[in-house]
Amino acid sequence: MLSGERERIELAIARLGQADAEAVAAQTEPGEQGSEGLYESELDAGLAEDLAERLRAVERAEARLAAGTYGLSIASGRPIPDERLEVLPTAELTVEEEEAP
Repeated sequence: MLSGERERIELAIARLGQADAEAVAAQTEPGEQGSEGLYESELDAGLAEDLAERLRAVERAEARLAAGTYGLSIASGRPIPDERLEVLPTAELTVEEEEAP
């Protein structure tokens, strides 16, 4: 599951980089980028940041897997249900721990 998640995130990062390069190539004048382009740039920057954080989460999960602690809460050490790990392979906490104030 983790390797599939890593591949999916890395592909999304590569596609985002390719889209940015294509946008720059399509721009003919430095001031040509209007408010729509600015919005898209900010959106892409936010998406890139989100993807980078998700990749770091995969790396932390891979480290827990190597250490033999994958599937255990990093807060309490309690097992994280398999159903949760199937939905979110990088889960670090149980649902109850994540929802606690």
